[in-house]
Amino acid sequence: MIKVAILGATGYTALEAMKILLRHPEATIVAATSRQEGSTPVSSVHPCLVGRIDLVLEDLSPEEVAARADCVFGCLPHCASAEILPKVLAAGAKVVDFSADYRLDDAASYLEWYGHEHPDQSRLGATVYGLPELFREQIRQASLVANPGCHATSAILPLAPLVKSGLVETDDIIIDSKSGVSGAGRQPKLMTHFPECNESMSAYNVGRHRHTPEIEQIVNRHAGKRPSVIFTPQLAPMDRGILSTIYVKPKKTIEEADVMNLLREAYAGERFVRVVDHLPGTKDTVDTNFCDITARVVRGRVLLISCLDNLVKGAAGAAVQNFNVLYGLPETTGLL
Repeated sequence: MIKVAILGATGYTALEAMKILLRHPEATIVAATSRQEGSTPVSSVHPCLVGRIDLVLEDLSPEEVAARADCVFGCLPHCASAEILPKVLAAGAKVVDFSADYRLDDAASYLEWYGHEHPDQSRLGATVYGLPELFREQIRQASLVANPGCHATSAILPLAPLVKSGLVETDDIIIDSKSGVSGAGRQPKLMTHFPECNESMSAYNVGRHRHTPEIEQIVNRHAGKRPSVIFTPQLAPMDRGILSTIYVKPKKTIEEADVMNLLREAYAGERFVRVVDHLPGTKDTVDTNFCDITARVVRGRVLLISCLDNLVKGAAGAAVQNFNVLYGLPETTGLL
């Protein structure tokens, strides 16, 4: 059995990771950490785990974590991960990092978007981006994997085949992305307070959402040209899920069937990307590791529509998929 530790185990993505790992035939959870005082049972923080896990939350050093675990799931906040994970790696454990600390390629971008100097700059640009559908071979050889952002996954997966083929312009990409409230995390905030978000929709972080440089960076790798992306996230009154609509200009007139065929060819054999004919909805992917994608051509524009569960394919499911690749297991292990 592969021993796994969860750093920062009190949040929604950590809970989702533990739920998946508890049914994973090759993994066992050996530690769950938190900075809160006392030896609080994990199941008292996450009551759905009563009778399923008997660990207590511990405030362990990175070295203590690595001594217990083969692989560490880092569910720590942005800016905290890069302070701790280098010590975990130095002690010999592999890491799948849920935070954004290793997603960007350079320290200047990290400072611009996250407002902090990066404490582990040598790994920026050298850390594998954790989308197996696009970077599987690099993940196999990695010791540290940067798990993608949920919005970024919903945009990158449909965009990558089109920009790689040279089919669409990259200087005018518009992304409209609606997400459930769990994407904001478990810490209470005014905008996610029930009376504020129930029966209401609102845009947030317009022009400054931190997944924007992540999307641009990965699209650039496939297009060979830095794209111009306008990304508008919107909060939807639902617990979980993301629905993204992406508008791009084709370089020449193209038929809808050609776009669909391109997507099908790109993801043929990929178990967790479903190219569908219908217009997908968030309930189609809830509690699964699937990303559903379709395309339409409207008035000369290509519209790409994708949906996924932000806590699974957008976070914990993607992490387990990366874990499976790291250890040479079938990618579906624990996820179907």
